[in-house]
Amino acid sequence: MTIRTRFAPSPTGYLHIGSVWSALFGWMYARKHGGQFILRIEDTDTKRTIPGALENLMSSLHWFGITWDEGPDIGGPYGPYIQTQRKDLYQEFANWLIGHGHAYKCFATPEELEAMRAQGVPGGYDRRYREYPADKAADLEAQGKPFVVRFKMPLTGETAVPDLLRGDVIFQNDQFTDYVLLKSNGLPTYHLAHVVDDHFMKITHITRGVEWLNTAPIHVNLFQAFGWELPTLVHLPVILNPSGKGKLSKRHQAFMDSGEKVLVRADEYADAGYLPTAVVNFLANVGWSFGDDREKFAITEALAHFELADVSPAPVKLPYSKLAWLNGQYIQEMGITDLAKAVKPFLEKEGWEVNVASLLLVMPAMKPRMKTFPDAIPFLRFLFDKVPLTATAVDLSDNKLPPEAAKAAYQEARTLIAAIQPFDVTAVGAGLGDIGIKHTTTHKPGPFLGKLRLGITGQEVSPPVFESIIALGRERTLARLDEMIALFVLET
Repeated sequence: MTIRTRFAPSPTGYLHIGSVWSALFGWMYARKHGGQFILRIEDTDTKRTIPGALENLMSSLHWFGITWDEGPDIGGPYGPYIQTQRKDLYQEFANWLIGHGHAYKCFATPEELEAMRAQGVPGGYDRRYREYPADKAADLEAQGKPFVVRFKMPLTGETAVPDLLRGDVIFQNDQFTDYVLLKSNGLPTYHLAHVVDDHFMKITHITRGVEWLNTAPIHVNLFQAFGWELPTLVHLPVILNPSGKGKLSKRHQAFMDSGEKVLVRADEYADAGYLPTAVVNFLANVGWSFGDDREKFAITEALAHFELADVSPAPVKLPYSKLAWLNGQYIQEMGITDLAKAVKPFLEKEGWEVNVASLLLVMPAMKPRMKTFPDAIPFLRFLFDKVPLTATAVDLSDNKLPPEAAKAAYQEARTLIAAIQPFDVTAVGAGLGDIGIKHTTTHKPGPFLGKLRLGITGQEVSPPVFESIIALGRERTLARLDEMIALFVLET
């Protein structure tokens, strides 16, 4: 048997990170077993369809590295892969169900249905057209009365839903109503459309959220009515907020206890400076374990270990606090040039004109400090903005570098910077180190270099001073040294 899994989102808004997680597990299972992963668009709720949502969700999936073998953009042997383009197929099989006694046309008006709900009729519908005479139904249809097609759910007994993670889940049939399969506009509901599609697209494993488990008896009975083989059902666990309180919602923003916003839109992760490899690794750790206490792994490594049956059925908290750490681990593995190129767009969003060559000088020192790409912004602001010198002579001297010694050291540093050749980290570092040894009371360069960095960058936190000077450039460094020296002249 060839494994075929699918991801079937609706283009009704942005792609939720929980949906990416569900797609990831279906994709991993197909890739693990050499099967196919299908993207299908369930757009029959036309009133909620949002222009551009399809393009957004496809680009988001591509960013995560989740690719498909068949889909709306590339086609395939079982297309089309957009449900509104399969309308005739659903109508054909709705009529087949009617003809074989498994469904019927219901002419109940919206007002009648509202009255049934007001009366507390179970399921909001009293099945009044379930056994309606065929000739009378034909008369109503001939009069142009609108109707829906409803499925004849079993009235007694029970339905067993076989779930890969939970075993057989038993439902009493008397708790169900006769659900709508085909709406009055001729478009199917989810219940009919996905059953027909999963059959004709030869889907072997259905991965979806556990919130669909309560409707699974409808689908099991539909497969039985058609006489089709039921795919393996895998109802994935609920992802909870990081606090463990409530489901990670698409409609309500979640926050960490610290107040940090939890990103729930798939397209937010790229904008926030995360690497797709890190986020995919992070998601693979939700409800599943690689083993050997490993949290960091390439997704290609995970495929050898992954099985849907090993996913935990229990609700799982999103371990969001680990994401930044994990992303930082991947950043540490990046080459300096790649890191500089990745950071560049985030600096440009600040309105800065960025020279990658300058970034290459500071990236080695920056890398260990970074967990996301925007972390570079406060460190590197001095390179692009005219950061005012707010330090005083008191700030730029202390007992290890007394004011007179500080003034002399900064003057010598200016002379050095103005003339030194080559103007590079090695030469500048050696010269400034000697100045520090000469003027500090400890005869060590550290106290001088720390004060020099504060003055040159104007920031408490910045890259090391040698790299900062080279990245800043000779002229701008000299201008800043002049400001620093002037503080001591005024002090005197």
